[in-house]
Amino acid sequence: QVQLVESGGGLVQAGGSLRLSCAASGGTFSTYAMGWFRQVPGKEREFVAHITWTKRTTYADSVKGRFTISRDNARVTVSLEMNSLKPEDTAVYYCAARPLVGSTRISDYNYWGQGTQVTVSS
Repeated sequence: QVQLVESGGGLVQAGGSLRLSCAASGGTFSTYAMGWFRQVPGKEREFVAHITWTKRTTYADSVKGRFTISRDNARVTVSLEMNSLKPEDTAVYYCAARPLVGSTRISDYNYWGQGTQVTVSS
């Protein structure tokens, strides 16, 4: 069965860094666009970043300059390096995948992970 599994979440102090990873299995993801989304309890899920199979990247304005998305097709993983973290970055972070073309739309993604909690303390 196709699955995406996130890891690397945890508690970090404001201004610190954290690296999230997503491992994909059960399908061919080397030509998929991979994305990261986040959700705060009581709020709708929002786009964070995505990377195409050609490694072109797109970031939400709220994280641009602080977060970096990357992928290792050989190991079928996608990572999110988060720097200069702020309390407002606190959320459950989800890894997602869709064929070929990247998108910032939640409904465009076919596969989702279970999420990993990131908590940034002040």
